[in-house]
Amino acid sequence: MTKLSDAQLVILSAAAQRDDRNVLPLPGSLRGGAAQKVIGALLKRGLIAETVTDQLAKADPALNRIWRNDEDGCAILLHITDAGLAAIGFEPQQPVPDPAPKTRKPRTGTKQAKLIEMLRAEGGATIDEIVAATGWQSHTVRGAMSGALKKKLGLTIASEKVEGRGRVYRIASD
Repeated sequence: MTKLSDAQLVILSAAAQRDDRNVLPLPGSLRGGAAQKVIGALLKRGLIAETVTDQLAKADPALNRIWRNDEDGCAILLHITDAGLAAIGFEPQQPVPDPAPKTRKPRTGTKQAKLIEMLRAEGGATIDEIVAATGWQSHTVRGAMSGALKKKLGLTIASEKVEGRGRVYRIASD
């Protein structure tokens, strides 16, 4: 572990706890030449770094997060680096990966289950047959097939025109 003074440890610890990892504001007891010396040592060791913003610096004493201004008047901020985090034994939080999507299964005895059963049958089903079996309107049947079955359950719906019967829908076998 890197040897740090008490002031350096306090500064790095405070920056590690901030969401934006900004080093400023410094502790109230650290001002003037002492602040310059501590910050200079941290910069030299690569434990903190300067970040030039593309915005002109505005004097806002409430924020007090601007270290200095560059020659164009843009604000320069200080932030803790990965080396600085490692020096104080602070592990940056890794983004939590999204859990794998859950496989959805329709409940038994529902209209959706009836729809799936009809689409898995040997000859498939027409919209009119599904409307008669479920009591849904035709637009609801089409919405259930495209939304619940295709998008949410990941089923592949195939359709074909059958002479004498019209358009027949079925669940395509994988």
